[in-house]
Amino acid sequence: MSGAMTSSAAAWTGDARLRNPVGGHVRVAGGLATAGLTHARAMGAEVVQVFVANPRGWATPTGNRRQDEAFRAACAEESLPAYVHAPYLINFGSHTAATVEKSVAALRHSLRRGREIGASGVVVHTGSATGGRARSKALSQVREEMLPLLEELTHDDDPWLLLEPTAGQGASLCSLAEDLGPYFDALDRHPRLGVCLDTCHAFAAGHDLAAPGGTKALLDELVEVCGQGRLKLIHANDSKDVVGAHLDRHENIGAGHIGLQPFADLFSHPATDRVPLVIETPGAQAQDAADVARLKELRARAHAQ
Repeated sequence: MSGAMTSSAAAWTGDARLRNPVGGHVRVAGGLATAGLTHARAMGAEVVQVFVANPRGWATPTGNRRQDEAFRAACAEESLPAYVHAPYLINFGSHTAATVEKSVAALRHSLRRGREIGASGVVVHTGSATGGRARSKALSQVREEMLPLLEELTHDDDPWLLLEPTAGQGASLCSLAEDLGPYFDALDRHPRLGVCLDTCHAFAAGHDLAAPGGTKALLDELVEVCGQGRLKLIHANDSKDVVGAHLDRHENIGAGHIGLQPFADLFSHPATDRVPLVIETPGAQAQDAADVARLKELRARAHAQ
């Protein structure tokens, strides 16, 4: 990037961060505060996302009170919003009773742990209708099992529950923006229900962000389907695969088929006002820092125009 862009970034640091904090998913092995915040600072994060359990398992660990308190205090002191990503195995549309039961326990755990560490939201994948079941039957089950969890969010410091549409693999319940309508309706458009938009997932599902005006079209549709203020978090990931491939393979910012311009466009749409961007891109910490820096430069360019 040019020196002019770097100067612009310096000029816009305060307001730009307030509108769209940029950060990443951080590794917490070794302690939520000890390891997680170290990783966050190394990448220059202004927002963080964490796992509070094994993302590929059903365990619901208690957590470490000292680490929780240190993490929450540091995030408050550094104005660092935090988010929790629930385990990948959760599927409220499953035809298997054991999976549904474990999904309820895992999501309840993530929401509780989110409140304990001061998280603004908990991200959960929207799942699929397994076993050849009708979509309507799976959504009815989503309502039966997930709505009670939303109704448990009665504390002022409870996190939002953020639905993350998938890349459209298999019998996905929600991949395109239009799919969020029936999902939101099944959950009575609960006031603590929001959306986490993953750019790679949306692109893989068929939203051509790389086309002129593609990002604006997607965000406009999200607002139309879900309502104003429901978009609460963006997973900023490029895609290794072409649009509509239904493959969830993330790429570094600007290195995939989405390209840089759609990410720049995210910073100027009204629907993204006060919405953080979190990377989940491949590579080591140095690459994390490069992706975060690239998004900050795109943000500065958007604000300088």
